[in-house]
Amino acid sequence: MDDSATAAAQILDGPAAPHVLDNPALASLTGPHARFAERRGRVVRYPVDVSPWLALPDEPDARDWADLAALAGPGAEVPLPGFRGEVPEGWEITFRIEGVQLVDDGLAAEPDAEAVRLGPADVPEMLDLVARTQPGPFLPRTIELGTYLGIRRDGALIAMAGERLHPPGWTEISAVCTDPTHRGEGLATRLIRAVAHGIRERGETPFLHTGAQNTNAIRLYESLGFRLRRHTAFGAARAPEHLAGGRTAVPVA
Repeated sequence: MDDSATAAAQILDGPAAPHVLDNPALASLTGPHARFAERRGRVVRYPVDVSPWLALPDEPDARDWADLAALAGPGAEVPLPGFRGEVPEGWEITFRIEGVQLVDDGLAAEPDAEAVRLGPADVPEMLDLVARTQPGPFLPRTIELGTYLGIRRDGALIAMAGERLHPPGWTEISAVCTDPTHRGEGLATRLIRAVAHGIRERGETPFLHTGAQNTNAIRLYESLGFRLRRHTAFGAARAPEHLAGGRTAVPVA
């Protein structure tokens, strides 16, 4: 189809409807994870000890940025996953990296006999494994977001993976990590397949995020049956000390 035909089709059909994975934190916090939502106006976030993910509206205005500043508190660093736009005056971008979102497109999901479900008592070990392997944010209450599976050897937790964002019909696989002394044994692959099996059993579809520069992980995910859905970005910005009009950005309790 040439450009003119494509344009004509878009006029007849209208713009494509937004997909729940375009703003997955918003879809999660206004859907299956609504019980976690901390809200001010149109801005929602997870509790800071659960997940750093928060959600702005698709086209945030000045009021939304003021509400975000009030949620965060004066001068706080605020994560902005998925946000590529410009921040308002008074805000300061502190970092931004490119990312990718991949979705299940034929993953061979299956349970794993060695994988055990992890619970609150395992969190100290999980936090220690995350600190040593740096798979991405995992906080003291992240385990509340979904099922986390681990593999132990001689009693020690050596690998894990679990569920994070939960837009309707989808579940994100996250915190995939393996102790450095056990890498190359295929443990991450087994846990991804096992977590995906549980997701599929609920009639949902797995997806995940990673940094665009993390080429080894992307190759692994694609070899397992994930495909690239979209490019995204991960970043953060520092909130202003004062809002417009001289008001202090008092954090919401």
